[in-house]
Amino acid sequence: MSAVEIRRVQTRRERRIFLTFPWRIYHNDPLWVPPLIPERARLIDPARGPFFKRGTAEFFIAWRAGQPVGTICASEDRAASHAIGVRECLFGFFECIEDYPVARALLDHVRGWAHQQGLSTLYGPFNLDREDSYGVLVEGRDRPPVILCGHTPPYYLGFLERYGLEPARGDNLAFAIDVNEDTPALRRLSRLAAWLRRQGHITIREADFSRWQEESVHVHRLMNSALAHLPDHIPWPLDAVQALLEPFLTLADPALILFAEVDGHPVGFFPGLPDINEAFIHANGLRFPWDYVRLWWHWRRPPECLTIKSVLVLPEYWSKGVAVLFFDEMLQRIRARSYRWVDLSLTSEDNPYTPRLAASLDAHVYKRYRVYRMPV
Repeated sequence: MSAVEIRRVQTRRERRIFLTFPWRIYHNDPLWVPPLIPERARLIDPARGPFFKRGTAEFFIAWRAGQPVGTICASEDRAASHAIGVRECLFGFFECIEDYPVARALLDHVRGWAHQQGLSTLYGPFNLDREDSYGVLVEGRDRPPVILCGHTPPYYLGFLERYGLEPARGDNLAFAIDVNEDTPALRRLSRLAAWLRRQGHITIREADFSRWQEESVHVHRLMNSALAHLPDHIPWPLDAVQALLEPFLTLADPALILFAEVDGHPVGFFPGLPDINEAFIHANGLRFPWDYVRLWWHWRRPPECLTIKSVLVLPEYWSKGVAVLFFDEMLQRIRARSYRWVDLSLTSEDNPYTPRLAASLDAHVYKRYRVYRMPV
């Protein structure tokens, strides 16, 4: 068998191969949501990608007998390295054919890159942004992933563990709630929320998109305060938060982007977004002009899933009922719309708060993802 050669992406043709290689892996997988090529091209472009304002990255293709057989990215988030005092090499865009020597060659190359850069740890997979396609799929192959969640073949898990990578933390979980079910848990939620409203201490309001810069500053403060208890939390810079929130202005219904306030000061953030993957799964990554027509056609259909990516509550208000009010208010609002179920993703098993809250709502885990770490 021919040797595997790893080459850095340099030319326009190589970038196109890098971007479209996943079609070779997933072309027969009905659960895969193809990434949008124009957006992914922007993401990996040092001149346009938001990651490059705070880090460095290189992209590689594995070749064998003149054919591409895998891809990977090696990067360092310098802002994160400075914040935690550890220089980590993030790896991502990890795709390869079902052939372990290819996976080993890709990972060996990234470890070599990390060693040359003076980095101490290999950590991933992430697609540059730690919120994008987090980890490899461990379980949950009965439905497609929602926005920002990934989908990987079963053999990736075995390849990474065979290489010697170990779980970096508890698995990350995606929960599902059927909003049309009238369960005892949701009835209890409604009664408790009604009691909390009568107390009048906490108010829930929707986002004001007309002053979104100010709102993003609130979210930035809440993210860094509400998540600081997590063992591997890295403080978010404001520009990264604003880049993460920017799509809200075009995708979100402001009535489903909720803030909790006490005496006019935000103490919680609870954003609900339509799962646009329901349309993207039909768009073939916008590889060809006619794919835009397909996306437009499916975009017109009301989504069935509302995805909630964060339940941010300041620690001093964890026991004050903020989350109860958030969930009850959100359920009331989405039941008046077309949604059939709510996705809560992703939260770590190590989080002492969110999984317990989800269980109290009779939410069930429907996907599980895992990230890995090893010394360089």
